[in-house]
Amino acid sequence: MMSEEGSGNMLIKPLKRVEEGNGESGENGHIRKKLKSVEPTGNERKHPKRKVVLLLAYSGKGYYGMQRNAGSSQFKTIEDELVTALIKSGCIPDNHGDDMKKMSFQRCARTDKGVSAAGQVVSLKLWMIEDVMEKINSNLPPQIRVLGLKRVTGGFNSKNSCDARTYSYMLPTVAFSPKDYYTNNSAAFRLEPETLQRVNQLFGSYKGTHNFHNFTSQKAARDPSARRYITEMSCGEPFVRGGAEFAEITVRGQSFMMHQIRKMIGLVIAVVKGYSGDEVLKRSWGEEKVDVPKAPGLGLVLEKVHFDRYNKRFGGDGLHECLEWTEEEQAILAFKEEHIYPSIVETECKEGSMASWMATLPIHDFEATATGAQDKDREQDDEEGNRSDSAL
Repeated sequence: MMSEEGSGNMLIKPLKRVEEGNGESGENGHIRKKLKSVEPTGNERKHPKRKVVLLLAYSGKGYYGMQRNAGSSQFKTIEDELVTALIKSGCIPDNHGDDMKKMSFQRCARTDKGVSAAGQVVSLKLWMIEDVMEKINSNLPPQIRVLGLKRVTGGFNSKNSCDARTYSYMLPTVAFSPKDYYTNNSAAFRLEPETLQRVNQLFGSYKGTHNFHNFTSQKAARDPSARRYITEMSCGEPFVRGGAEFAEITVRGQSFMMHQIRKMIGLVIAVVKGYSGDEVLKRSWGEEKVDVPKAPGLGLVLEKVHFDRYNKRFGGDGLHECLEWTEEEQAILAFKEEHIYPSIVETECKEGSMASWMATLPIHDFEATATGAQDKDREQDDEEGNRSDSAL
């Protein structure tokens, strides 16, 4: 018995030395290495990693949209700027910049070339450093700003958790002038109340669920994903900026396909100007191909994204915040006044994109079935928050 105890004591000592890290091989040596591999380093040791959402506002002028284009550094996007700022601020690891999936990154809407946003939301995991928003903004250009940050549940996905999106479209009211109006004097045009009422009657026709296969490209008439649900669409009262009269169209829907909003607006403009009758709207929701014109991309702004279901489930649980941005409203408005509205007005007054586009309306045949017009319309220039699943 004494011999066995002595032998046992001798066995204990080398096992203990191995566990303490003398480098010997064996089962406990493997355990030691495994424990070392999960030891936090750098910012992980100093700061907790949390799942958050960032409220973004940006002017899209000069950028090739929101989403990064892997391997296309010459086409700078909003996400390129954001990811660079996150790395420089110490919010994410350097080696995660090329693969943001490691940070569970997801954007709510995929705005494309030239499109601005006042209420874009992205979700991701961040190291919660001190003064995190201020440090991120210090590494961003002035036309891109993080205006809000909130904690969310670990499984939150900004795209899949979004119930609806609201866009605005700012345009010169000369777009609703008669087709024989002399557009070289567009700054002098003023919209009559009767015309505005007719515009809103036509926009009101879009409310509800319709088949919008004619309002995008590469969608078959019987594709279920072409059915989209619109809850609101109207044009506000005109206002004067830069000597010209403008108006703002607001549209809210569960989701939008590529070019859908611009084509919805383009078709109403064509009807108001007298290129087609009102019946073309209902015909465009049918199975036949209809040649629907696409309004210019300038003026399209992602205003807000909505998370009603998430807020109902988690907003009052005492642990998470509602994804509403009431406290940030003044900052959002100030950003729009400084960066978004001036860019739209100055570009329109200087380049006349709406007048140039209106000159192309006579080439559209609104009475005949379109022959390949939709298939030719594939350029990726201004895409409205695209979701692959169908609307309710």
